Amino acid sequence: MLSNTVHKDAEGADPYGYLMVHFIEDPQGYAERLYFDLSRGDDPLSWDPLYGGRPLLTSHLGTTGLRDPYMVRDPRNGRVYVMATDLRVFGGDQSQGSGWEHWSHHGSTKLMIWSTDDLIHWSGPRPLDVSLQQDGSRVQLGMAWAPECLWVPDYEGPEQGAFVLYWSSKLFDQDDPDHADPSVYDRVLWGSTTDFTQEHFRYGGVLIDTGGNAIDTTMVQRPLPGGGLRTYRATKDNGFGRGIWLDSTDDPRWWMPQARWTTIQERIGADWCADGNPSGVEGPALYADHARNRWYLLVDVIPSVGYRPMVSDDPDTGFDYAREQDFHLRPHTKHGGVLSLTRQEYERLRPLAQQN
Repeated sequence: MLSNTVHKDAEGADPYGYLMVHFIEDPQGYAERLYFDLSRGDDPLSWDPLYGGRPLLTSHLGTTGLRDPYMVRDPRNGRVYVMATDLRVFGGDQSQGSGWEHWSHHGSTKLMIWSTDDLIHWSGPRPLDVSLQQDGSRVQLGMAWAPECLWVPDYEGPEQGAFVLYWSSKLFDQDDPDHADPSVYDRVLWGSTTDFTQEHFRYGGVLIDTGGNAIDTTMVQRPLPGGGLRTYRATKDNGFGRGIWLDSTDDPRWWMPQARWTTIQERIGADWCADGNPSGVEGPALYADHARNRWYLLVDVIPSVGYRPMVSDDPDTGFDYAREQDFHLRPHTKHGGVLSLTRQEYERLRPLAQQN
């Protein structure tokens, strides 16, 4: 049984099919909205657009742009949440500044959140400001982007679980409210929440600090034979030329500073780029096959090619290239997340899918 897949009490009981949320790269249009694709049957590499390929979720808040979405199920009640970066790169209101230098230093620290109980009807968006602390003060973050999370059933003790949420940001000193320090770099930060509301969010601290720019972390967990979980994470290194790297830990408190991580692989997916440059891929997405002991890692070939697949029968040995002819996904699909479904959920969504 793979962790973080189907809610054990969800309708239908048996896992079948997958749902992907993502955005699309389109410099000429307003594509920074959220799109959904459904697997062809139980195949984790073949996908058909839902809703005729049209976006389902759009934000009227913040920048009105949505990027880097992720989808997670609450194991307590089966509710599914989607979270996304509040950033519009193409079009929109650029009167307050534009360009990556501006966005990464002064962009939105709010994530946009939706929820659903049936994968058809969604509530939201509503903002979650990850810089806002319970006493009303703010952590001095640049923009918050690429959010993901994992459920921790004993986060605060037995039967007191929470989601550990992680995202990328520049982290400035509290006495630098103008974010002027030129030496600050991108780190991966974390916080906790039980329901993705501001009331129940707590900022945690630093999860990944390499001394250089590290972004776009994605994680998946695997049960260990003797009990416990092994946590794998893929992260994009923009500081030291490693590209996307994969590491793992068996520490149950994997988000804490004392957790020890072991590097498994570097330069993942570089050969999907014409020049073999490991910097040419980003936005990785890890997910597990719920029917077979296989693992998948999608890497985004930038700027506009989109996702290309990696596969592994054992993530402890790293990922290899999946055959491109086995991969079916609409062009320019970028930086999203994959959710395992029940058979009833899959059958509910299938009439909404359009085969390419």
